[in-house]
Amino acid sequence: MKVKSRSSSPGERLADVPPLPMLCSLLLLLITGEALGVNVTSQTQMVRGTVGKEALFSVSYASSSSDKPVIKWQLKRGKEKPVTVVQSIGIDIIGNLRPEYRNRVLVFENGSLLLHNLRLSDEGAYEVEISITDDTFTGEHDIELTVDVPVSKPYIQMVASSVLEYSENFNLHCSHDNGTKPVYAWLKGDKILANDSRLLLSHDQKVLTILRVLMADDDIYMCTVENPSAA
Repeated sequence: MKVKSRSSSPGERLADVPPLPMLCSLLLLLITGEALGVNVTSQTQMVRGTVGKEALFSVSYASSSSDKPVIKWQLKRGKEKPVTVVQSIGIDIIGNLRPEYRNRVLVFENGSLLLHNLRLSDEGAYEVEISITDDTFTGEHDIELTVDVPVSKPYIQMVASSVLEYSENFNLHCSHDNGTKPVYAWLKGDKILANDSRLLLSHDQKVLTILRVLMADDDIYMCTVENPSAA
């Protein structure tokens, strides 16, 4: 059996040695246990807004770099292509805003976004991306926005103002003219009503039916309606 040995030229030996910057990066990873990146945090998962008012998407970020961050906010709706709301370097907005966002957005130093004069079309998931040149990874966070029209004062409709005891059922209909995502509730006196053997609420709770009316049912009934913006 013949064994051949081969000497390497100086050029070949250098080619087998990782470049110094790569070695430094590997050593940094071994020491820190993680790559440098921007960390975006927020205590807010959802913002409930009202048409015509404003919404604050509150976030903050941490980075080892002192450079100004590049901040990008996007609106995502289902499978639609994300829409860029605003891009900035620090608080300085770059590029041209879309017409629907002009004079409506403000970016803060911590990456937060303030959106003025809310519209129903503003609903959706807002994603922020914060990147800094010296950092390897970009930080991201999503905040959901819902927008509602405030509900108007509700009113009750009924077929008759009086009924015979035991022999009749009595229906009360709650309605309102304006407002989105309404949630209805009924009170008898100062107590909230729930379904029982004689008091029945419709699935959407707009209609209260009293079965086999009794003298004890004689009371003040009140309907309330609210949406998330009023909660």
